[in-house]
Amino acid sequence: MNLPVTKSLPPYVSYRTFWNFLDGLKAAIPARIDRSFWGDKFSGSTGGQLISALKYLKMIDAAGIPTLRLRQIVFAKGQQRSDLLQQLAHEAYPFFLQALDPATATYSQLEEKLRENFPITADVNRKCIKFFIGMADEAGITLSSFITRKSRTSRATTAKKVRKTTHHPPQDADTNSQPQSLSPVSAQDGSTPDANQLLLAKFPTFDPNWTDEVKLRWFETFDKLQRIMADNRK
Repeated sequence: MNLPVTKSLPPYVSYRTFWNFLDGLKAAIPARIDRSFWGDKFSGSTGGQLISALKYLKMIDAAGIPTLRLRQIVFAKGQQRSDLLQQLAHEAYPFFLQALDPATATYSQLEEKLRENFPITADVNRKCIKFFIGMADEAGITLSSFITRKSRTSRATTAKKVRKTTHHPPQDADTNSQPQSLSPVSAQDGSTPDANQLLLAKFPTFDPNWTDEVKLRWFETFDKLQRIMADNRK
């Protein structure tokens, strides 16, 4: 039986980033988790992914107000935290933990279940599974070696691709993408404030009504724009 398609995506932020953020809340939990709170801690794309994850997991509400669940998990320790995470995982991932037996399922089955329920790209699919694996591990949910072994292989392959792209940038990159169209401007105008203003003026205004996929691309592109502007200031 196919589960209904939902609008919000499962978490695809780095699981380590997610837990580093929660650990930081032990000092004090703000009345609202908004950009003024996390803006100096994370980049635009990472912060956006983090907030989406917290909302999907019902750790903050639509307005960014922390829920009782967030407070419980932040301060829980040992077995209590594992129990809370296990309950959370079963609520957040019914398409994995109810439709499949995680102890025998394969990595491809997780990919298929995500595609059945969410309109996402292969890269976001991989990130969603990686986050799920991290949560399952901390919650004490047994996952098959078919899943964990494939996840380790995927991370190694991705790392190799990143290194290759870094040392040998492709010459036939998509000229229609925002970062590629902006880079030549910074190279020609040099490190002047006017060049940065020109770059920023060309960047589209964020629209909260966009789909999660479009929002993700916007945040990623904005990060690249910030790096270009930082280089211009040197």
